[in-house]
Amino acid sequence: MNVSVAIKIPEVGESISEVSIGEWLKHEGDLVERDEDIVVIETDKATVEVPAPEAGRVVKILKNSGDTASVNEVIAYIDESAADAKAKDGSAQAEQAPPSTRAAESQKPSAAPPPVEEKTETKEEAPQPPRAKTPTRVAEPATEQPTGAPEAKSEEAGMLDSLQPGREAPVRQVKTAAPESSREKLQSMRPKKEPVAPARAAERREDVVPMSQFRRRIAERLVHAQQSAALLTTFNEIEMTAVIELRRKYRDVFTEKHGVKLGFMSFFAKAAVGALKLVPEVNAEIRGDNIVYRNFFDIGIAVGGGKGLVVPVLRDAEALSFAAIEKTIADFARRAEENKLKPEELQGGTFTISNGGVYGSLLSTPIVNPPQSAILGLHAIEERPVARGGVVVIRSMMYVALSYDHRIIDGREAVTFLKRIKDLVEDPTRLLFEI
Repeated sequence: MNVSVAIKIPEVGESISEVSIGEWLKHEGDLVERDEDIVVIETDKATVEVPAPEAGRVVKILKNSGDTASVNEVIAYIDESAADAKAKDGSAQAEQAPPSTRAAESQKPSAAPPPVEEKTETKEEAPQPPRAKTPTRVAEPATEQPTGAPEAKSEEAGMLDSLQPGREAPVRQVKTAAPESSREKLQSMRPKKEPVAPARAAERREDVVPMSQFRRRIAERLVHAQQSAALLTTFNEIEMTAVIELRRKYRDVFTEKHGVKLGFMSFFAKAAVGALKLVPEVNAEIRGDNIVYRNFFDIGIAVGGGKGLVVPVLRDAEALSFAAIEKTIADFARRAEENKLKPEELQGGTFTISNGGVYGSLLSTPIVNPPQSAILGLHAIEERPVARGGVVVIRSMMYVALSYDHRIIDGREAVTFLKRIKDLVEDPTRLLFEI
């Protein structure tokens, strides 16, 4: 009796009602174990593997890769009886074997794999043609006689003539070049070759690939941000000398104690908390006709993943140490590359930091991630000439950008926020004393 078990789309996060079918890890006719991953689904925030609810055989797949499906919708069926039949068949074969055979099999040492026959390539010699009694001259292309010309005597015929009495043996020449006029005449009588068109460097083509649910959602949110908010960007620059010196001084000790490298992001996350406390509008959001101010700081950190840019959230960043921030970000980056981030880890941020400098970006205007009101963009660190005390010196500098919703954040607040970031990063000891 066949017992079919339905595979349904699970609930993968708040407000997510539709997903996209990704890669099927099992196909129709394949056997699966209980809790073995059977299909990958993509949401607008993360990629999730769906396990098999029971062991059995996949008998029907209702959705193909790229199709969309709703939460709790059936996308495949598993025949649970196939697993029972397989187990019964294995036990029956074991019982049918004679006791002596089973005992012998249990005592029989495991057979070594058959030796692999090494094949050596032998180069067969081509059969040699029978040696001619007299050498035969091969006609050269440049001395071929055109159609209608008297045939030249072969070398063999010439040698036979030399054997006749009263005739002298001809002088043997291996190659005889035709006169220049004859050569030109022969070339003119040959069929002309058509010019060969040069091969294209690469085939011109277009590959049409359906946009994933993840990418579609990113596109929708970015367009919505541009259309629904009054976005503006302001800039500043930060000297990174003090942070670079601190990292160089404590890099090895920090790594040895905490098992993770001391990066720049922990400094900026801590500085962002200090600036958000000073300018609470940047940590707020517009909800209808109201402004919602928050006294907690959940900072999203944009990282590049296998499917694209994702923004996992550092919960309660104000309570995290430098080591905890670096460990969490490293874990986010690793799991983002493997598409292992959970949907709840990508929701609920109050502010975002995006570091385009890791890709070489010198300056940019990041886009706010709704319903947040602002985003901080970091860029590449470069040595530039700057004036210090009336003297031009070379310093490691970074441009920073704050994009914000002008409906809630005025220019004064935006500039004050960036100035606070600059002060805390250029003098990191302020982070310890919160001054």
